[in-house]
Amino acid sequence: MTEDNAGYLIKLVSSSLNRMLDQEMAPLDLTAMQWRPVAMLYRGRADTPAELARLTGTDTGAMTRTLDRLEAKGLLRRNRSQTDRRVVKLELTELGETKAREIPNNIAHVLNHHLRGFSADEVQQLKHFMMRMLANGSACSSAPER
Repeated sequence: MTEDNAGYLIKLVSSSLNRMLDQEMAPLDLTAMQWRPVAMLYRGRADTPAELARLTGTDTGAMTRTLDRLEAKGLLRRNRSQTDRRVVKLELTELGETKAREIPNNIAHVLNHHLRGFSADEVQQLKHFMMRMLANGSACSSAPER
């Protein structure tokens, strides 16, 4: 792997973003595994452990352990669904909501740091290229074309 390999560069950027996000979330006492579910609950993107696991790309066991830690920190609570007792619904506590409100600013700080020196047009172009890559990847239901 070298710096002229696009996939390797994407991986390096992702690693750099994640490292800095971990540092930014540390004052909130949230790890990388913890801040994402808190943010998703706050934004209404999910409200069950299964949905959070799917959205974050983690297995349900790892998500359960993460939710256990967040519950122990007083950031969320679990409630059984009234319509289906097998379903556990999640909700943030007041403390969880307070921390969740700080997450977007931390993310913006990290992204702005990585994009410093880029013009607005360059940022738009970068987003356009990434959206095209995502579209290409999602259009592929089998092995990539050769």
